[in-house]
Amino acid sequence: MNNRTRLNIICNAIFTTTVIIGSSLLVSSCSSTGMERSEKAGTSMDNVQKDINEAVAQVTITDTSLQDLVMPGQSNVKKAFEKYSDNVSKMEKDGERLQGHIEKMHDQGKDYFEEWRTQGNAYANPEIAALSDQRRADLTAVFAEISSSSVGIKGNLKTYMSDIKEIQTYLSNDLTPKGVESISPVAQKAIADGDSLKTAVNPVLTALENAKAELKTGGAK
Repeated sequence: MNNRTRLNIICNAIFTTTVIIGSSLLVSSCSSTGMERSEKAGTSMDNVQKDINEAVAQVTITDTSLQDLVMPGQSNVKKAFEKYSDNVSKMEKDGERLQGHIEKMHDQGKDYFEEWRTQGNAYANPEIAALSDQRRADLTAVFAEISSSSVGIKGNLKTYMSDIKEIQTYLSNDLTPKGVESISPVAQKAIADGDSLKTAVNPVLTALENAKAELKTGGAK
């Protein structure tokens, strides 16, 4: 075997090795990107669920303090009002976070699937491209439930926040036995509106759980 032949063999071996390593890195990179995207989406959903649950808990606490405030025979109206006012402030913060999530739910899902669609366009094998498109379509439908199920929250949240803040304003100007008694029917309506808000978030929590489950069962493909 002459030197030129040996050189060709060595060059071919180096080229083949480079192609194999390069292909492995490409596959690894694509898989990692999909996994990271799914993990990021799952983490975002966890945060949304956490904030929703905290808001629901705060609704219950706020309603309890309001019920205590307007309770007939309340011995310390001033202290009860201060507690209620503190809870209204906390509810405002939780409500703002909840409102922010509602507004972002659609855009976050859109970004997630746009990135997936862009990567899917790189498939040379039409069967793999079709599989990716189908899986993406299936998950898109699941994620769409998050956005559609949040529609009812906005109105309920606005009504409830308006109720509790106006009650606070009214009583800050008339924290007398007569003032408390007169606002009691409105307070009961606010508590009922709080219950409606808590009911309205349940479909969103369910949709989030369904989406997270889909990600765990293959959404990163």
